[in-house]
Amino acid sequence: MTDDVSRETPSVPEVARGVFASDRLDLAVRYTDLLATEGVLRGLIGPREAPRLWDRHILNSAVLSEAIPQEATVCDIGTGAGLPGLVLAIARPDVTVTLVEPLLRRTAFLDEVVAELGLSHVSVVRGRAEDLHGTATFDVVTSRAVAPLERLMGWSMPLVAPSGALVAMKGRSVRDEIADAASFLHTWRCGVPEVFEVGIGVVDPPTTVVRVSWADPSRIGWPLARESTRRSTQKRRVRRAAQ
Repeated sequence: MTDDVSRETPSVPEVARGVFASDRLDLAVRYTDLLATEGVLRGLIGPREAPRLWDRHILNSAVLSEAIPQEATVCDIGTGAGLPGLVLAIARPDVTVTLVEPLLRRTAFLDEVVAELGLSHVSVVRGRAEDLHGTATFDVVTSRAVAPLERLMGWSMPLVAPSGALVAMKGRSVRDEIADAASFLHTWRCGVPEVFEVGIGVVDPPTTVVRVSWADPSRIGWPLARESTRRSTQKRRVRRAAQ
């Protein structure tokens, strides 16, 4: 990848200057450049999407930052070309982001973008969310147009830390998806899903988000999530003992 591709990028909307800090906007521009050129060439973004990248993809993902706590660990499953996880990492240098994607051509692109933009707080994992079950948990598990909520919970909740949450970008059918997932929510002791909008007054329409937390962090229903939490606690105790 080279910097000269940036000449072909869609023009930067003025609203982007309010979404990205002044020292992060250039990174967002360069990432959009790469999506519009390398991303299209590699089949990661459709040619018709290139002129609409800012409105439909970049800004739409960036406003999810409103739902992410300070200094959170974030796992973006099925990230594709880095949406929304890579955009969050650009907008929020305080968070640590893990991008999970099974397809090699996508992870190759992500690795190159992370290296070119110098995003040291981002790691790329080639695999599926299930590959991390029982080995890691995060403060926030994100996704964008990956699957209906019931299936998404099966992939995401084992990765959610006791005090964390699934925070997924959703469409208008989200309340129907919540109804369909009622038995899962009960069986795995999840809290009542919260639906809200981010980016009000910034993007049109605003981005719809669903947040699902554990009903009781001390009684996590997902066995793999409990096991991962137990291992993490043991590691922290070992580190403290060694200090």
